[in-house]
This record gives sequence, structure tokens and C-alpha cells, in this order.
Amino acid sequence: MKRMALRLVVPVLLLVGWQLLASGSAQAPRPSTVVEAAIAMLRDGDLLAGLATSLGRVFAGFAIAACVAIPLGIAMGSMPTVERNLDPLVETFRPIAALAILPLVILWLGSGSGAAIAIVAYAAFFPILINTISGVKRIEPSLMRAALTMGLKPLTRMRVVLLPAALPSILVGMRIGLGIAWTAIIAAELAVGAKSGSSGGIGQMMFVFYAYSIDLNGMVVCMIAVGIVAFALDRALRWALAITVPWSRL
Repeated sequence: MKRMALRLVVPVLLLVGWQLLASGSAQAPRPSTVVEAAIAMLRDGDLLAGLATSLGRVFAGFAIAACVAIPLGIAMGSMPTVERNLDPLVETFRPIAALAILPLVILWLGSGSGAAIAIVAYAAFFPILINTISGVKRIEPSLMRAALTMGLKPLTRMRVVLLPAALPSILVGMRIGLGIAWTAIIAAELAVGAKSGSSGGIGQMMFVFYAYSIDLNGMVVCMIAVGIVAFALDRALRWALAITVPWSRL
């Protein structure tokens, strides 16, 4: 009971502080007006449609990133020759922010969902790749030697020894990558979305509220929704990881 009360203290204090700060300005959004805007947006379906569009792009880009990064990371982590040849390329592009390549992506793919998905895939790729490489390199050499002694074929060694041993690190990379992917899609939709309203995703909705209708209440609702979805995605992935790799603390 005390834990529940302590958890409620911070949100209550934030709401009180928000209300006090907003009372000094006629245009500043207040908790009450934000709640009214949220109810209206949920009733109209605009908020859920925007979130669904953004989530679809995130899942598509994240899946592409994982399907490329995990096999590549396994190859780089287990084969020094592959790592020596590819590491300079990886370390050259890794520091480049996803939005920095946005003009090129728009030039190649246009200003639609394809560009947004590409930005998400690029943003999520490197955390998954680096953690996969790290997980493979941390495998005890004795495990691989035992597999070789038993005469296991390369694919069997990968399935029985390498993947289970590296899985915790791979999944940590996926968790980090998913969080970055959600952040990237909001920024990408703000810059890329050619369509307004829910069809452009939640990021484009935020831009429309600010640039065209000057609806600060709607913009705050979108911001809160983005945070709630990010929290839900992280908790869902942590729950899935706890079931998949219960021996690892993630």
C-alpha cells in the first residue's frame, strides 16, 4: 500500500505543478483541457489511427533491421575476417544520425511510408548489430571447443551453442533498438510526412497541431500518447525477454 502511495506522489506533484504553471498563461494547456482534447481525439479515432500508422512503420522498419543486423552480427562476431572487412564501414556510418540521411532517403524513396520505414530501420540497425557482435564474442571458447569435439556441424553449432549463448545480448540490442526506432519514427514523420492528420502518423499529427491549428492541447495529447506507447513497448519487450531468457537479467 505504501509503495502504491509513493508511486502516486510524483504524478500528483507533476499535475499540481503543471496546473500552477499553466494558470499564469491564457494559452498554456491545462490538465483539464488536455483531458478534454484526449477524449475528443479518442472519440473521433484520430489519435488511435495516428498511433496505428506509426506503430506499423516502426514494426516494419524494426523487423528489417533485426533480419539484417542479427545474421551480420553473428558473422562479424564469429569470423575475424568478416569483422576486419566490415568494421570500418560500420564505424563510419554508426555515428551518423538517422535524420542526417533523411534528404537522401526522401530523394530515393519519396516522402511517404517507405522513407519513414527506412529511417526506422537505419536507426534500429546499429544497436542490434553491436550487441549481437558483443554477445557472440563473449561466448566461452570452451563451449565452442566442446561443440567441435562432439563433431557438430556449423549450422548445428550455431543453433545449439552460439544462438542460446548470445541470445541475451542480442535481445538487449533489440530492446534498445526498439526504443530508438520509436523515437526515430516521430522525428521522421515530423519531417517526412506529406499528408496531414492521422494518415501521416502521430508525428505528423503533432506537426499539424502546432503549425496549422495552433492546438497546443492536441499536441500535448500526442506527446503523452508517444510516451505511453514507448513505456508499453518497453514493458512488453521486457516481459517477452523474461520468458524467453529467464536466466538473464534484462
